[in-house]
Amino acid sequence: MLNTEDIRKEFPILERTVYGKPLVYLDNAATTQKPQCVIDTLDRVYTTLNANVHRGVHRLSQEATEAMENARNTVRNFIGAEHSHEIIFTRGTTESINLVASSFGGTFLKSGDEVIVSSVEHHSNIVPWQLLRDRIGVVLRVIPLTSECSLDVAAYREMFNERTRLVSVAHVSNVLGVTNPVKEIIDIAHSHNVPVLVDGAQSAPHLKVDMKALDADFFAFSGHKVYAPTGIGVLYGKEKWLTAMQPYHGGGEMIKSVSFEKTTYNELPYKFEAGTPDYAGIIALGKALEWVTEKGIEDIAAHEQMLTLYTVEQLRKIEGMRIFGQPDGAAVSFLVGDIHPADMGTILDHLGIAVRTGHHCAQPLMDILGVPGTVRASFAAYNTKEEIDILVKGIERAARMFS
Repeated sequence: MLNTEDIRKEFPILERTVYGKPLVYLDNAATTQKPQCVIDTLDRVYTTLNANVHRGVHRLSQEATEAMENARNTVRNFIGAEHSHEIIFTRGTTESINLVASSFGGTFLKSGDEVIVSSVEHHSNIVPWQLLRDRIGVVLRVIPLTSECSLDVAAYREMFNERTRLVSVAHVSNVLGVTNPVKEIIDIAHSHNVPVLVDGAQSAPHLKVDMKALDADFFAFSGHKVYAPTGIGVLYGKEKWLTAMQPYHGGGEMIKSVSFEKTTYNELPYKFEAGTPDYAGIIALGKALEWVTEKGIEDIAAHEQMLTLYTVEQLRKIEGMRIFGQPDGAAVSFLVGDIHPADMGTILDHLGIAVRTGHHCAQPLMDILGVPGTVRASFAAYNTKEEIDILVKGIERAARMFS
């Protein structure tokens, strides 16, 4: 089990107050706070080894390059990838999905080809495919939900035809906190020789993921949701796909040679990493993943699932409470009576409680649920049952104010 008391001491921001109240931070699905070791790593990069990577023969450049490539290997180990060159650094999950839509789509898809997504997707896994639809005429198909707000796998099985070219689904819903059956989804797709992209933004911070066991063709996640800095993310891709795909961006580092007549591309992974990378963020991402590994991802998952179950149990005692889906991850979305989610969030904020309100970048799912938005509480390794109790009391106070 996690020693939450000791863990909290590693996060300086948890010592602050909001409106005179101790901060209760329950917006981790949007972004996590950063442990001191990650903050110190950023400071160390900029104060001791700051230099552009891969391009210098001098000592600082060599040290920065080595640290960045060590971080790449840390990512490989963290997600169980076969090769380090299958790890592409991006700005986050959004850019990773856009990279696949542009590069895989531009290489393999044509007008009339079909891409399957699901009803619970974040806009980041909808809009890039719509852009591709508008550009080359692909067709977007959507896995429906069951009455229990889970993906309808039986309907999904029937969606495949000779024009299906890719499946792109979230591992865990950022709204419902529900873990989708991605292994089954992948196996079904592979039986039709269709590759699968998994949006791991809400799974990599909370679950043990293993690319060799999962057999995903692509897997994307963001550093800032797993205790790392903002602006850095990862795209894992199987070597066979990355080798065949055209680059997403052009410029420095992704080339072997350039003339006005022809450019030859660099080897993997640099083929997809044009320009100066956020090497400081990448090195700090490596430190964050080392921190998670040290604490134990399984222990973190067990702790967060305990908090989720406890939250659901306590929320159900509140009159007028509606909990959406059957959360099994690290997030719970809810509404109370007719209280607008923004009003609930504002009241909780003045009590020092940070939650997320609105459509959570999942407007199509909100339309299916028949609501304009929800209130979402989401958890991390440093959250406690005592904070859940404070949340519940805050919700009860808001409910009394609007009764």
